[in-house]
Amino acid sequence: MPAEERKRVCLGRASGARGLKGEVRVKTFTEDPLSFGAYGTLEDKAGTRTFEVESVAAAKDGIIARIAGISTREAADALKGTEFYVSRDRLPAADDDGEYYHADLVGLVAVSADGAALGQIVAVQNYGAGDLLEVRPATGGKTVLVPFTENIVPEVDLDGGWLLMLPPDGLFED
Repeated sequence: MPAEERKRVCLGRASGARGLKGEVRVKTFTEDPLSFGAYGTLEDKAGTRTFEVESVAAAKDGIIARIAGISTREAADALKGTEFYVSRDRLPAADDDGEYYHADLVGLVAVSADGAALGQIVAVQNYGAGDLLEVRPATGGKTVLVPFTENIVPEVDLDGGWLLMLPPDGLFED
């Protein structure tokens, strides 16, 4: 199967058990946390285990999910750290107003205003103050975190596989 068809999006990560009957605490990465179970069967990161979400309820810092086959606190605790993925094609299209799925940005080439390749997007991070693009510099070395703002990234061409990046001076220099 082509890589594009296997592109998956992480919807959340199990953070432990809640109660004694197998409910799982999940930190979601969805815009609407309660939509966590709306996209069908989920997979773990390796794609070797599947999960059917039976119900979700709001909770502080995420949701409480009931997952088919998980009926004890021990089974729920065993899922701690598990990331839940869904095929990208099961998600709704992103809005045209500058909203993107993180998975769609990973792999894009960052180019400067003069067309020079700055590097490739390897991840999108968010430590609470907004999205940061993690860029592997074209010249090698450690990755660089670049704020994903309209001023710094004024243009994104998903079909073309690139984005225009206007980073602060010196950010990509050794």
